[in-house]
Amino acid sequence: MRRAFLAITGLAAGTTALVVLKGTPGTSQAAQDRPVAEAPAVPGGSATPESTPGGVTSSARPSATVKPSAKAGASRTPGARTSSTTTRATTAAPRTTTSAPKVTTRTVTGPVVSYKYGSLQVRITLSGGRIVDATGLGMPLDGQSGLRSDDVQARYSGSSGEVVAKQSANLSTVSGATYTSTAYKQSLQAALDKA
Repeated sequence: MRRAFLAITGLAAGTTALVVLKGTPGTSQAAQDRPVAEAPAVPGGSATPESTPGGVTSSARPSATVKPSAKAGASRTPGARTSSTTTRATTAAPRTTTSAPKVTTRTVTGPVVSYKYGSLQVRITLSGGRIVDATGLGMPLDGQSGLRSDDVQARYSGSSGEVVAKQSANLSTVSGATYTSTAYKQSLQAALDKA
């Protein structure tokens, strides 16, 4: 609808300019009284050289072609609408678009922490500045130590673990796995410090 309005307004302004330029009474008489240097511009045509007093046509002067514009016609006509010129200026402005900043995903691994039952380290995955995943690496797998490691992994690690929920190393200690919990938190804190 907006384009149709602009097209109709532009057509009206252009038609008004043509009528004003072609149909104004007295312009042809004024054109005959002017010398060659001041010959009027004919819309869509060229200025024609006039004869010099000796009867020789002056061809040294180049002909000038002038095309009328809706803006020129609109400014000469008192009743013409100038809103079409203003509207065109505002719609011709370039559109700027901004894209959302890309969120970078990176992985940070904490140092290996040795404790009473072995050693472990924690790897976290961050999306932007937010922890989205955590996991313990190198944790003991056999015997009581393996059971403790499984309990710690189940509580802290994964995308739905306590590390992701709290977004820090301030985790509650897993009952029966105090040494493993403490080592996990130490490696996690070092990884957060690196990130």
